[in-house]
Amino acid sequence: QVQLVQSGGGLVQPGGSLRLSCATSGFRLRYYVIGWFRQAPGKEREGVACIGDSEISTHYADSVKGRFTISRDSDKSTVYLQMNDLNPGDTGVYYCAAHLGVVVQPSPLLAQQYTYWGQGTPVTVSS
Repeated sequence: QVQLVQSGGGLVQPGGSLRLSCATSGFRLRYYVIGWFRQAPGKEREGVACIGDSEISTHYADSVKGRFTISRDSDKSTVYLQMNDLNPGDTGVYYCAAHLGVVVQPSPLLAQQYTYWGQGTPVTVSS
């Protein structure tokens, strides 16, 4: 049974940092791409970052480049999203998701590519 269980998130002030975790089970992480998505109130879900089978196989949305870092710990079957220099525009519910295969170019952050989804975790950036 495939499961993606998220943790982390919460309330943080502008300029602060948070780390989200996505613990996976039921499949071999090395064969899957893991992505992070977010959905702000009243807006469509957007892709934030994804990672393939290695740290060099990563992709970021322009809005988070240089501020967010996606990484994976294969021993723990967990993928992380380190978020730094947060601003109110980063507020939303964050989801991790997985699909079998490799990072799909040229558009690796399309939600319809992903098969399995975590439960979502809210992130609020506010003073």
